[in-house]
Amino acid sequence: MTQTETLHTLAVDIGGSGVKVMVLDEAGNSLTERSRLDTPQPPTPDAILEAIATLASQQPNFDRVSVGFPGVVRHGVTYTAVNLHPDWRAFDLATAIKQRLDKPVRVANDADIQGLGAISGEGVELTITLGTGFGSALFVDGKLVPNLEAGHHPFRKGQTYEEQLGRAALESVGVKRWNNRLKKAIAALEHLFNYDFLYIGGGEAKRINFDLPNNVKIIPNVNGLLGGIALWRD
Repeated sequence: MTQTETLHTLAVDIGGSGVKVMVLDEAGNSLTERSRLDTPQPPTPDAILEAIATLASQQPNFDRVSVGFPGVVRHGVTYTAVNLHPDWRAFDLATAIKQRLDKPVRVANDADIQGLGAISGEGVELTITLGTGFGSALFVDGKLVPNLEAGHHPFRKGQTYEEQLGRAALESVGVKRWNNRLKKAIAALEHLFNYDFLYIGGGEAKRINFDLPNNVKIIPNVNGLLGGIALWRD
């Protein structure tokens, strides 16, 4: 590689409803528009790997791959995937994509990547994602606290944050009650984490219809792709 050449990264965001990709330059700027396929049903590893390969084949040349996954990830291996399929348990996703695309691959939780694309790097910062489920990521002075899954913790009425605020709950109780629940969740999370700033992303963040506190901000869903460049900042 010459000095004038740069590394391009294929950013992949695996979600419960869609699989998205975008190519980024070394600074994390988008070089392509976001491409998307509906998440295959059933969302098995093989089916989603095929969707990623299809989307990747439609992109310009890239040198490496960053992947956001909706569950606990350790060293490229997925351990939970509540909104996908049981076969994701202890699945080596990084190796599987490397074999498919013949590129180096790094994988992280999708909320972690959204946060990496949004945080200032100062103080205690929390990211939550409102989509099929409820994702979360906590950062202290820009350093990720790994494998935080607040969505599966008790919230209210014997249910978790995900059960109260995931897409199924939104469709069941309607926008007004969902927003009331979200207000209570923000208050609870602030008391729990004492964060300096909270970022809210995900496909359902657009449903928020109340005034947020000054230290809470809605971030674009595309951050789930743009943050992928951070996985290569060694």
